[in-house]
Amino acid sequence: MNLDVLDVSIFDGDSVLPADRISIRDGIITEISTGTAADPADHTITATGKLITPGFVDAHVHTTFGGQESLACDLSEAQGLQASLDVIRSYLAATAESAAPGSWVTGGGWSMSDFPGGAPSAAILDELSPERPIILLSADHHSAWVNSKAMDLAGLDASTPTPPGGVIEKDESGTPTGCLHESAMDLVSVHVPDASDAEIRAGQSSLHAFGVTAWMDAIVGDYSGHRSPPFDAYLEAEDTGELTAEVVGSLWWPRDVEDIDAQVAALVRNRREQGQFRTTSVKFMLDGIVESRTAAMSSEYACPCGGFGTSYFTREHLHASFAALDAAGFDIHCHAIGDAANKAALDAFAAIGTSPDSAEPGTSDRRHHIAHVQVVDPVDIPRFAQLGITANLQALWACHDQQLLDLNLPYLGAERSTWLYPFRSFADAGTHLAMGSDWPVSTPNPWEAIHVAVNRSHPDAGDPAPLLPEQAIDLTTALRAYTSGSAHLLRSEVNGRIRTGQIANLALASADPFDLEPQRLAEVHNEMTIAGGRIVHDATTAERQS
Repeated sequence: MNLDVLDVSIFDGDSVLPADRISIRDGIITEISTGTAADPADHTITATGKLITPGFVDAHVHTTFGGQESLACDLSEAQGLQASLDVIRSYLAATAESAAPGSWVTGGGWSMSDFPGGAPSAAILDELSPERPIILLSADHHSAWVNSKAMDLAGLDASTPTPPGGVIEKDESGTPTGCLHESAMDLVSVHVPDASDAEIRAGQSSLHAFGVTAWMDAIVGDYSGHRSPPFDAYLEAEDTGELTAEVVGSLWWPRDVEDIDAQVAALVRNRREQGQFRTTSVKFMLDGIVESRTAAMSSEYACPCGGFGTSYFTREHLHASFAALDAAGFDIHCHAIGDAANKAALDAFAAIGTSPDSAEPGTSDRRHHIAHVQVVDPVDIPRFAQLGITANLQALWACHDQQLLDLNLPYLGAERSTWLYPFRSFADAGTHLAMGSDWPVSTPNPWEAIHVAVNRSHPDAGDPAPLLPEQAIDLTTALRAYTSGSAHLLRSEVNGRIRTGQIANLALASADPFDLEPQRLAEVHNEMTIAGGRIVHDATTAERQS
């Protein structure tokens, strides 16, 4: 393949280059320059006023989950309860003839803000389908909405004990109402059949459309509501040549591990260090989310129900397991929302000496990171850089969306509400930054996330006022985080940068964001994606034909 892209700005993963042309031959970048190429390409795209970047690297995404939900009952685009019910009703009608009697309805994407207290009821789903069991995950994947048929099949009733780390919503008589949080989701999801390998293809196609050419799949292993084997699905996709992205899978660390050494040994057996799909990372979910008051906090929630949230692991377990995994050569990937969870992760990393200058055995060149970092005590911010821990940002959330307004700020109280998503403080402290979407929790569109990172607001937010505007970062910092910053976590040799002699992994933006007012960044969209040296998405073809 010969390809020249002309008359564009080029961001190479670090800065904007004094060049306007990239030549690609046989999938390799052969020239980054200006003017006419010495050896004109067969295929020329004129893209005046646009921007080429490295392909985006999503540092925290659930590609298999997103693909699975897109093939099931997908509520992610539904705005409001009535719209969600319309989607469910349409899905039931569309699958009525093809589905076996009593077959499961799976999917998700509903918003907690559509229901009082964030908890929907089985009665609503029972009216739509009393015969088919239904399990629909919330947009954040920390809650499940189930109907009575699903609860009956799972044997879930008033006598069912609440599992450690879980919440079963119940009525005044103690009867489950149809909403399960955190580990309680497993009570029903364990009965859901495995999904097909088609989810990999569907998820990859969606990410390529947004300019993503590499990612870290944040959970590779059975997790609430998803019983499919993503590890095997990735291997099959790589073997058949269908995997066109570079992927690092984060192997799941279960919440009920008792024998740490045995668990580490099992993960080592599943470790893949070479190839398009690698499993060099291990995922810990340290707490839940603020919306269900399961995020771990150092002081009680400000709402009348109080409580400190949920910490899924003891201090002793975290310290021992982090040390064992670090010694085994794994990178550690943490989910941490509350200030207590972020502090616990940092304490465990400090105990194994993860400073880049550390001479301790087993700690050299680790790429440990903490994702989400929603509520961070200001005293802990400098520790990220001091310990060499990457802050993995899901920037789209750093705005006054309806869920933040209704189910976060009232629970956090005044002081903690000033600790939200401290991006600028991380950058000023010298913290290494990466960025990801957490799709299907939220859109995988990097330009929407970058818009929020720069503006601390979103065009569709419930309140347009910026959220803690002093925590905004500039466009260059945001682009670095979503390209080279995230590629660092994947230990990628081919993504996150634009260099001659390197296989082409590129994205073409519809406009040059450096020429736009910051408030217009969300208008930018991806037009072309080149992964592994070949075009995998091209919206410009339709434009040229129209």
